[in-house]
Amino acid sequence: MEKRYSICGIQQIGIGVKNLHEAWQWYIQNFGMDCRIFEDDSEAKLMLPYTGGQPRSRHAVLALNLQSGGGFEIWQYKGREPQEIKEEVRLGDMGILICKIKVKSVDSTYIYLRNKKVRLLGEPMADPSGEKSFFLKDPFNNIFQIVEGNNWFLNEKKETGGAYGTIIGVSDIDKAKVLYSDILGYDEVVYDKTDIFPDLSPLPGGENKVRRVLLKASEPFSGPFIRIFGQSQIELICPVERPGKRIYEGRFWGDPGFIHLCFDIRGMDELRNYCISRGFPFTVDSKKSHDGNSFDMGEAAGYFSYIEDPDGTLIEFVESHKLPVLKKIGWYIDLRKRASKPLPDWILKTLKFSRVRT
Repeated sequence: MEKRYSICGIQQIGIGVKNLHEAWQWYIQNFGMDCRIFEDDSEAKLMLPYTGGQPRSRHAVLALNLQSGGGFEIWQYKGREPQEIKEEVRLGDMGILICKIKVKSVDSTYIYLRNKKVRLLGEPMADPSGEKSFFLKDPFNNIFQIVEGNNWFLNEKKETGGAYGTIIGVSDIDKAKVLYSDILGYDEVVYDKTDIFPDLSPLPGGENKVRRVLLKASEPFSGPFIRIFGQSQIELICPVERPGKRIYEGRFWGDPGFIHLCFDIRGMDELRNYCISRGFPFTVDSKKSHDGNSFDMGEAAGYFSYIEDPDGTLIEFVESHKLPVLKKIGWYIDLRKRASKPLPDWILKTLKFSRVRT
């Protein structure tokens, strides 16, 4: 079946937290996530398969680092106590294990974060491709990998950019690649190795043998926001012995941790049909739920949908229809009137006026 949709890069990674403002301040101060695209305080009504069958009140913000990279959708339940995972997340578990953060220099960023007393997990070490990286843990027990990337948009003299991809635990890499390589387009294998890896040794479970496959897109992503989102990577890790736990088993979407990986897309109907043909039907579909109308997300609007990978990890798709440019004067851009080509730099640079000062 021919693909008639476009994957336009990683829009954001969802992060469930217990205190949105505390977490957002930390991500601003350490990852430069200071550009607020939208903030919404309402009910999540369409995620019933993942919220116990009931609409749930929540407070969410989508924040970007305009130097480059995907954003964070920081998400907090209201009226319900978020449920933390009972056992720490370990290599071998199923789900989004780690968020990759892009930087210009791994060594420089390591010194910068060490001086800020961030909890670093080991020192910079080379992965199987020879590229250096290191890991850190935020105060909320989420692990990030610092990796070097390119495709920068603004030079704001911040030490990091935004999300550059994820490390995802799976039980069968070949089954998972139907989604990640075919549907999402990460079809080029950078490496495919099975071993006990020194660079993973600082991580919980890093002493175990795993198969790890680093993927990137052979055809660069494009789309309205690609100048900011840039290119990205997905790394799949599979235990050689029996799989560990599913990270969100017995918990709700939105509970603390990495809750989903979200892609900016064009062509929701075509994507729906292709996902069905490959055995990954939409489990949430705002377009069908709203009879084809845009879903209002406060300061933004569009369609969104979800699928599950073979181990239940949630992948979100967003087709944006409205971009807030200068909210104070009510200036929005209707993205439905544009093709998938990148927005002009001067329009993207106006997002600087949405910056939050700390």
